[in-house]
Amino acid sequence: MSLQLPADRWVLAAALLLIAAILASGLAQRIRMPGLLLFLGLGMLISDDGLGLVSLADPEIAQIVGTVALLLILYEGGLTTKPSDVRRAAAPGLLLATVAVIITAAVLGGATYLILNVDILTALLIGAVVASTDAAAVFAMLRRAPLPRKMSALLEVESGANDPMAIMLTVGLIATWTESPPAGDWISFAVTQLGGGLLIGGLVGLAGSRLLLVTTLGPAGVYPVLALGVAGLSYGLAAAGGASGFLAVYVTGLIVGARVPLHRRGIRTFHEGLANTAEVGLFLMLGMLVFPSSLVDVALPGLAIAAVLILVARPIAVVACLIWFPFTWRELTFASWVGLRGAVPIFLATFPAVAGYPDGDLIFNMVFFVVLISALVQGMSIRTVARWLNLTQEGDVWSPVAEGIPIGDLNAELVEVRVTSSLPIAGKYLSEVMPPIGLITTIARGPRLLIPTPRTKLREGDLVIVAMPRRPDANKIVTAWAKGENTPDPS
Repeated sequence: MSLQLPADRWVLAAALLLIAAILASGLAQRIRMPGLLLFLGLGMLISDDGLGLVSLADPEIAQIVGTVALLLILYEGGLTTKPSDVRRAAAPGLLLATVAVIITAAVLGGATYLILNVDILTALLIGAVVASTDAAAVFAMLRRAPLPRKMSALLEVESGANDPMAIMLTVGLIATWTESPPAGDWISFAVTQLGGGLLIGGLVGLAGSRLLLVTTLGPAGVYPVLALGVAGLSYGLAAAGGASGFLAVYVTGLIVGARVPLHRRGIRTFHEGLANTAEVGLFLMLGMLVFPSSLVDVALPGLAIAAVLILVARPIAVVACLIWFPFTWRELTFASWVGLRGAVPIFLATFPAVAGYPDGDLIFNMVFFVVLISALVQGMSIRTVARWLNLTQEGDVWSPVAEGIPIGDLNAELVEVRVTSSLPIAGKYLSEVMPPIGLITTIARGPRLLIPTPRTKLREGDLVIVAMPRRPDANKIVTAWAKGENTPDPS
């Protein structure tokens, strides 16, 4: 006697795929290859045109799943983006997220029209679909690439905020095929999408962060779930109002990440796990949608279109938007090269097929091929190009030097400092480098916890825990101490 449920095989298959994808991700990091390439390759391997283990032929299902995955990725990107980086890169980043997307779509659409000799609307749709950089690919790259904060902040803001413009262009062009809307409708659509997304995302972010701060729910594990509900509410309200739910979710994530210090660590950790799972699942699913044999027919024109995107359209858009700001030619060159395409263009490429557009399959295959080339050429060369342009920066530039963790309702907090080789405190005795305010309570060294004394020597890899009064500049004071800089007046 046995019991088998309909979901049993699916759970086993999903678990095996997830484990295989994560192991592939580890391999990709060691060989410095973008993980999305391996995820897409694994998806193609197990699908109909490969081993035939899993079949996914419905782009509408892929679109629904892709929407949820993209929301999780964008929300996590907002949660982990530092407010100081947003302020630093707001103007140039938003130009790249809006004007640069339009320029890229126009230039690439014109080139595609000449290369493929297809209908102008089909060419413009291909340009619009691949016009935005990919948040998942860029965020993953920034976690590993040793870039100065000026450049990483710019790329964070651009990749987190440019998807709505690409979506707007794609949906608008499909509507042009079905309805032929006048120019006024385009303007109204753009204002509603962008303005509404910013407004609703901001309001829900403020209300949600307030709810997370004042609500006592008991176990700490429920706050990340509540934060996830806030993200879903932001998207749902924006979509119901005709605004961009994707932009709203990103803005909500920015506000929640900046205004909820009490539960920030748990919320970020939870959503980083969700976003990583969503990223893996999204790339696997998109890989299952494509038939590798169908890519042969688009290989040569796809190479030409990818070359135009990387070497012509992206540089023109970057220079046109950033020439007005104090960026050096090295920074402009690097920003032009790091226009990584990933899951978002492939996800958007399902829109024409779902809408019944005649060239839907051609658009999907062409976009998929262009994304593969972008990931292979740009994704694998980022470190090399940054080094050539002398834009590398030693140390861990993704995580802050110091991060505060409030202690319940007490007027105190713990500040964590991860000791790296680039910090002056590394190799020093505590008697030589005591912080100007607060008390070092614990040092985590591998599996051991050390009770510090004046003769304790800080080593690379140590996690130093500093207890201090709760104050808005706590992280700034401890960061300055760890960097050996003049600390702000602690009085």
